[in-house]
Amino acid sequence: MKRDPVGRYLSTNAREWRSGSKDGQMAVLAGLMLVTVVMFILSLTWYDIMPAATFIVPIVIGSVLLQWWPQAALSAVALFASTVTALVDSFAGGFNSSRPATLVTVYAAAGVLLYSASRYRSGLPAALSEAMLMELRDRLQKQGTVPKLPDGWVSESAMESAGSAKFAGDFLVANLSKDDKYLELMLVDVCGKGVAAGTQSLQLAGALGGLIGSLPPLGLFAAGNDYLLRQGWDEGFATAVHVIVNLETGAFEVLNAGHPPAMQWDADKQEWIVSGARGMALGIIQHPEFRPASGELRPGEALMFYTDGVVETRSLDLEVGIDWLRGAARLAIAPGIQGAPARIMDQTEAGEDDRAVLILSRSPA
Repeated sequence: MKRDPVGRYLSTNAREWRSGSKDGQMAVLAGLMLVTVVMFILSLTWYDIMPAATFIVPIVIGSVLLQWWPQAALSAVALFASTVTALVDSFAGGFNSSRPATLVTVYAAAGVLLYSASRYRSGLPAALSEAMLMELRDRLQKQGTVPKLPDGWVSESAMESAGSAKFAGDFLVANLSKDDKYLELMLVDVCGKGVAAGTQSLQLAGALGGLIGSLPPLGLFAAGNDYLLRQGWDEGFATAVHVIVNLETGAFEVLNAGHPPAMQWDADKQEWIVSGARGMALGIIQHPEFRPASGELRPGEALMFYTDGVVETRSLDLEVGIDWLRGAARLAIAPGIQGAPARIMDQTEAGEDDRAVLILSRSPA
């Protein structure tokens, strides 16, 4: 079914605007200029319906959709139209003491919006900057999605950023080998909270997401450590836990870089066993040492990874929090693995740190 010419025109210009191109900006500017001219004509004819104060509307819309220079041009035209209509109506109907105050308010609002637009470091309008950042976040999150696993394996995760922000310092990268034999998972917690750590986690997620599966686990940690040291961030370190699992045999190896320890569900003992993998956080020294831990996941068993926001609060230190989590996770998986990370998160205290829980389980025989 063919779209009408108007629909095609609007769709084309919307794509141009989302790309941040000059043509897209000019198309939006032309549309808002046309609206301003129509408002100007209506205001000259029926000032009571379209008073001077209404010209702030295209200025506000422009502040959302336009870069600084197009917005400045639109503001100049709208302010000129607002001033002319107020003067014409004053000459025709007599002076009104409220009009100067109205014009001052419109000019002040336009000035504030223009100043705010000039402070955008990206040079893009607010709506477009957010759209591009959200698209980048979505693309990086897709590479952290656990691939569809072979029969007999299930992965469940839950994440929540501090203050329910859209960006968090916690992220996951994953890779399944082409022969579906080996699964790699890496849960990372970048130093900081919520939005403050969001941009750093986006950069590190892109770097690690491109390397996982191409380097051995120790090489991946070394590359991540070197990357963080090169950045020179004020708080430029991150904790991480990595696991590689043989999905045919259930054998696994865990590496830990300053992260809260992984746990393994023991089907015989019906309890979570704390992993012995230890190591220094990434981004602190040149050649950190890591002590891996290995084991085997039998049918009915699981591995659990989590960030410090789950086990550390103002009222709980790390050791006490880990003991608490062992009990909470035992109750959470009683109804089954499905939804267990979310049930664990429901039991945690919503504090000032990002939280994440990941569980990889092998189905009972």
